This record gives sequence, C-alpha cells and structure tokens, in this order.
Amino acid sequence: MRSPPSCRARRSSSSTPSIPEATTPDPHNPSDDFDDEEDRKGGPRAFIDQRTAPTRAGLIVPDVRGASVYHSIEARKAEFEGLAGAIRLDIVFSEVVRVREVRPATFIGGGQVEAFARRVAEEGIELILVDAALTPIQQRNLERETGAKVLDRTALILEIFGERAATREGVLQVELAHLNYQKSRLVRSWTHLERQRGGFGFLGGPGETQIESDRRLLQERIAILEERIEKVRRTRQLQRRNRDEVPYPIVALVGYTNAGKSSLFNALTGAGVFAENLLFATLDTTVRKLELPHGRQVIVSDTVGFVADLPHDLVAAFRATLEEVTQADVILHVRDIANPDHQAQARDVLAVLAELGVSAETVPMIEVWNKVDLLPRDENGDIPALANTAPVGRVVASIPVSAKTGEGLDELKAAIEAALSAGSRTYRVHVPHAAGGDVGWLYGHAEIIERLEPTEKGSDFVVRVEPRHLREFQERFNGRIEGE
Repeated sequence: MRSPPSCRARRSSSSTPSIPEATTPDPHNPSDDFDDEEDRKGGPRAFIDQRTAPTRAGLIVPDVRGASVYHSIEARKAEFEGLAGAIRLDIVFSEVVRVREVRPATFIGGGQVEAFARRVAEEGIELILVDAALTPIQQRNLERETGAKVLDRTALILEIFGERAATREGVLQVELAHLNYQKSRLVRSWTHLERQRGGFGFLGGPGETQIESDRRLLQERIAILEERIEKVRRTRQLQRRNRDEVPYPIVALVGYTNAGKSSLFNALTGAGVFAENLLFATLDTTVRKLELPHGRQVIVSDTVGFVADLPHDLVAAFRATLEEVTQADVILHVRDIANPDHQAQARDVLAVLAELGVSAETVPMIEVWNKVDLLPRDENGDIPALANTAPVGRVVASIPVSAKTGEGLDELKAAIEAALSAGSRTYRVHVPHAAGGDVGWLYGHAEIIERLEPTEKGSDFVVRVEPRHLREFQERFNGRIEGE
C-alpha cells in the first residue's frame, strides 16, 4: 500500500526557483511519499520556499470599514510586519488598503488588485501576504490576477510555527494545523483531473478524481497525527499525576507574543529558555520549580504566546500543550506595558483563554506589567504612564516588573504566594498515633502551619489545604477536622 504523501518542504535547487504552486503533495510522484518517521526531520510542508536568497514579498493590510477591531490600523500594520519579519523574507512594500466592502471574489477591490498586479510585475515580487483570513476562492483569484503566490494571515502564522517547532510534539501539532488548513484549499490546477476507471472492461466504473484522492490522503494523515497527539496528551496526564502526588501548585505564564514571558520565566526560575525580541520565539512548554518568599515551592510553566486572530486550528492542535494553563492554580498574565497597543493585546489573550475554558472566575489571575524599564520616569523615579493603566478583566493584583532589570520580581513572588493562600483554608485536624500514613499525607499534600503537643490519643495539626486537595482531605479525615 502506498504510504501517505509528505508534507515536508522541498528545497529548490535552481538559481531562481519560484514559490511552490501549491502546498498539497502529489500522490502520483513517488518521491513525494511520506518517509519513515525517523527520516522526517522537519515539520509540515512549508507554504514558503526557504531559499538562499530571501523571497521578495509585499504586505497588504486591509482596513475594512465598519470592522469591529480593538487594534488600531497602525498597530495591526506594525504587528503584521513583525510576523513577516519572523521568517526570511525581503519585504518590498507594506501598505494599508482601504476596503469599503469585502469582495467575495478577491476581498479587496478590482482596481486595487490591478495596481498590485502591476507592482508584482515591475518589482519582481514573488509573494503577497494579506493580513486577513482569505477564503480559498479569494486566495486563488488573487494569485491568478497578480501572478504571485498569495498567503493570508493564518498561513503566515502557520509558517512561523512550522519554522519554530523544535520538539517532536511541536512538529506534530504544527503539522496537524497545516493539514487542517490545507484540506479546504486544494485549488491547484491539476492536469489529470479525470476520473480513473476501476475494475476490468465494462465492469470498471468511474474512480475518484485527483482532488478526492488528495483529500482522502490528507484526512488519513490527519487521523494519524490526532492519534499521536492524543498519546502526548495521555503522557502529560501521567506526568501531571506524578506531580499531583507532591504539593506543588502550578503557576502558568500566559500573554501576547513578545510580551516577555520567557524572559520573565528565566528571571524567576533561572532557566535558560530561549528568549529574544522576536514573535513566537518559543513554542514548547517548559516547567521549572520556584521557591516563594516563605519557602513554599511552586511549578512555573512557560507557554506559547498568543496573537490576535490566532488560527483556531492552532489552538486546537496546541490544546495538549496548553493543558498546563487549564490545570493552573494561578495564572500570570504578562503584558508588554511599553507597547501602545497593550490594552487590545490583553483582550486578545483573554479571548484565547476563554476558548480554552479558562477565566478569572475559575482561576486567580495576576497581571504582570512587564518592561517598565522602557517607560519614562519623572524626577522622583515614578512612572507616570502606570497611573493611566488599568487591568483588563478581573484580576487579584497588578504588579509592574522588569524581567530585564529584576525590578518588581520580589513583589510578584509575594503576590503569587498571597493568591495561593487566598484560595486555601486553614484547619485543625487530629491524627491518632496508629495512623502514621495520615501524617505522611499531610506533609505531602498540605502546608503544615503548626504541630501541637502530642497527647495520649495522638497529635493535632494546624494545616492549610489548597482547593485541589480539599475533597481528598475531607474524605480522609472525616470526623477529625475542626475548621478555624
């Protein structure tokens, strides 16, 4: 049986290779088949041909009249340029295009399409990136009219994730998102679309078309990836079960991409996670232990950054990774307070969290106002800009910090400790001398505040129990608990 087609990018060897006509593999080409898993070192097949010379690209940022958006058009343009700059492109132009009404065929107006077609021909542009979610028909028509490869915002983000994925888990997640995106975009102009006949002689009926065959192969590959990612999820559950045996609360870092989460993670835990002024610099979740001011230890988890209009396929594919957020006891929402668009970015982060089923009503959330070292200060050393800054959503605290200088990190640790204590309750519990296992459970799952003088019947403990261990505590010590 023929193995499924490869989604890995092919590097062109010619001096002036063109952007790939389509991202869908050709099942009729034996060299396009999937290799063994050990042989596939890369991730999914790339949308953009990475070559020695960077691809000449043009950026289009549609400004749709009446569109309800939080971000200003200037902020959207700057962010889209940052996304394009995250991969190897030679950006020839970046323009905001006014769109009175979205055209079903090309999204932008016909005159605008003709103007960009002329620029493509005159300036040798090979790739056009559009800061919008294009339909397959719009993408195909724009390619046909301009003569350049066209990718929308979703495809660009997928391309960045495909380049950044470093672990096997990350490669699987990005490839799954790629294939789900490609499934509805089999718009390649095939030269062999006729149906192949099956059987012998007059018994042979019409077979499947080329597009039907490709769609089936894509679906088979998607099923394989979903099964492998499910294994990753089960493995994480086993690892989390081992952690649950130890009383380490989970503190998850979330935030907009490039808000400084990894830098803050390194500053808090001393880890060496890659951190750079780059969109989506890190994709894979990392966890480290952190000791709070009064000796309490927690697990800090660094997660992938969010972005406006994050593709739903990516959110679904990275759900196994983002489970650390759903299981967190405290969430640190990191905001780049020096970015003029930080309020809108915070709303985007909360929207993605809501899609994961996480909200401030269910998990205590602390806003971390990062990069205060970039804000101007007055003669007293105060930061006037913070007086006009307000938290977005319901939070238990807002802490100004600088991951670069270390300013505010002690206050942040104290806020984490207070948030964890606020959700816990203090109890006095009696443990008979014969129940030594109960003493071990208390030391392993609760915070021992005080151990009272033993009596003939046993020992009394004053303990603080977190919500995630409360039910087991009540069942285990039923009839021996005295609330304070």
